[in-house]
Amino acid sequence: MGEYLIKGGNKIIGEIDICGAKNSILPILASVVLNENESIIHNVPKISDTFVAIDILKSIGCKVELKGSTIIVNSKDINNIEVPAGPVREMRSSIIFLGGILGRFKKVKISYPGGCELGARPIDFHIKAMRQLGATITEEQGFLMCEAKKLIGTRINLDFPSVGATQNIMLAAVFAKGETIISNAAKEPEIVDLQNFLNAMGASIKGAGTDMVVISGVQKLKAVEYKIMPDRIIAGTYLVATSITNGEILVKDVIPEHLNAITSKLIETGCDIKTFENSIWLKAPERLRAIHRLKTYPYPGFPTDMGPQFMTLLSIANGNSIVEETIFEGRNKHISEFMRMGANIVLLKDGMTSLITGVKNLNGTTVMAKDLRGGASLVLAGLCAEGETIVQNASFVERGYEHIEKDLKKLGANIVLR
Repeated sequence: MGEYLIKGGNKIIGEIDICGAKNSILPILASVVLNENESIIHNVPKISDTFVAIDILKSIGCKVELKGSTIIVNSKDINNIEVPAGPVREMRSSIIFLGGILGRFKKVKISYPGGCELGARPIDFHIKAMRQLGATITEEQGFLMCEAKKLIGTRINLDFPSVGATQNIMLAAVFAKGETIISNAAKEPEIVDLQNFLNAMGASIKGAGTDMVVISGVQKLKAVEYKIMPDRIIAGTYLVATSITNGEILVKDVIPEHLNAITSKLIETGCDIKTFENSIWLKAPERLRAIHRLKTYPYPGFPTDMGPQFMTLLSIANGNSIVEETIFEGRNKHISEFMRMGANIVLLKDGMTSLITGVKNLNGTTVMAKDLRGGASLVLAGLCAEGETIVQNASFVERGYEHIEKDLKKLGANIVLR
């Protein structure tokens, strides 16, 4: 699984370019299934989740070539509508292949997904939506069997603005007859990125970024060349790393408005921040201030994927903070590891609300990553802890960060992956 060895105390100082977004590349790779042609995708993050998606594409008959940060996929000769169980159970977001394969072939066999255990995260929204579009879905030994004579556009109201369900509906509806309207759709920037990619292929979609997405069915798509948007969560992680080490950073190749919820909270903690067209500059204060209440929400609210990183920050901030997670009930598994480093955190009985009293210093020790963002937060804790920290299960972090140890080392951290 690998582990990070970190010697704390070094300031994060310098400039860093941000790679393509994890939460964009996966649905976009799934959508190339719809295109019976060549897709050229730039700014691809070389993370383990990307390689799992590539394995899925190859398993169903796509030709895939990776050149640096560019992927070339030819989906003309797909000959298999069964997505292998291994990759799907390894990566929960691989359920996005359901919509793409069903949309093109009107048939797909896919297992229930796995990945980081952040709670129930049921795929009921996905299944209900596919049925509303006209698919028949049955379960067979842990697999979902989905089939439709034809998919017909309809109005689908999501009970919760699920990112994955919104994306799956968009993919399934590209070739559906008539118009599909998603109300209470997720508004995340990655939804906009998917819309832009699909439209570049010849789809007809509008409304992404709002709570209503409208897909007008088309009959054929075309070859496409596209660049993935930058990863706002990686950018936010490095801004937090700078703030907790009393550093200074220029984060480049970002879309600052995507990070408004993050930068506004960093300003609350006393950080000096300036935003430019494609970059964000941050200088940390001598001592960070606590935040009275931080609550996660769907976009444009504060992202759940940044909750653990901010918990690291608030663990050494001056004062008391409350962090309330509202999306994933299993998000807080890293707290017990934080407490082993000397953090003062009380997790309430609901398992979603944390009371944090900032301490002056965390202490290095051996801790274990239990999921992607919790693992990243432990790496950050090691940066500001006294002494040596070992973060085990590095593979969790590698699911969403392309060589986080190399980026942080470039910025002055004392960190190695072994």
